[in-house]
Amino acid sequence: MRWGMTIDLDRCNGCEACVVACRAENNVPTVGEEDCEKGRMMSWMRVERYWEGEFPDVKARFMPVLCQQCDEAPCEPVCPVYATYHSSDGLNIQVHNRCIGTRFCANACPYTARAFNWFDYKWDAPLDQQLNPEVSVRSRGMMEKCTFCVQRIRGAQIKAEDGKTTVKDGDVQPACAQSCPSEAIVFGDLDDPTSRASRMSTSGRAFRLLEDLGTKPKVIYLKPVDWNTSQEKESAS
Repeated sequence: MRWGMTIDLDRCNGCEACVVACRAENNVPTVGEEDCEKGRMMSWMRVERYWEGEFPDVKARFMPVLCQQCDEAPCEPVCPVYATYHSSDGLNIQVHNRCIGTRFCANACPYTARAFNWFDYKWDAPLDQQLNPEVSVRSRGMMEKCTFCVQRIRGAQIKAEDGKTTVKDGDVQPACAQSCPSEAIVFGDLDDPTSRASRMSTSGRAFRLLEDLGTKPKVIYLKPVDWNTSQEKESAS
């Protein structure tokens, strides 16, 4: 089993529901405008905006960026305390209570997908009541990042073991995939050729972010469809 994700950029409309869901599910604090200006953002997931075409035919495009769960992750070998490691099912795990805050992993990550917890952030009442009990609230001085909502993955695996079955495609959905209104984000086992994520990863539109670096990301993006080109081909045929 090798967990992975596909993101169809043609479906993404930049609503950032995935970002909000990620923060709520994983107890990601809000750091405030002042810290953001200092580059101390705490979001585990962001939506990058870029422009395609030339004026006046310009289109806004959006790309959700999160930890790419690399098979050859540059963040893993630089950690002196093995706080980040590769699991047997392909996840790039972050052990929070082992991290000593060297930030070597963040420096090695080419995707800027990690966030450092500079302070002990607080949730004012009544927001403290919405914290997810299945995810720890991290203290200052440690690195944080996306883990594909590993608490949901492990929960589904335990449930499947109790029922003496296996985890089926669609049984696990990270918060970002569950909240996406356009179903642009699909999660599943990339080693299962019948899974939806695996089938989408073989599309002719598929590509990986900064693939030339050799990190072998398990987040596969699907290029936006060029409607003008598609219509020209249909007219020609």
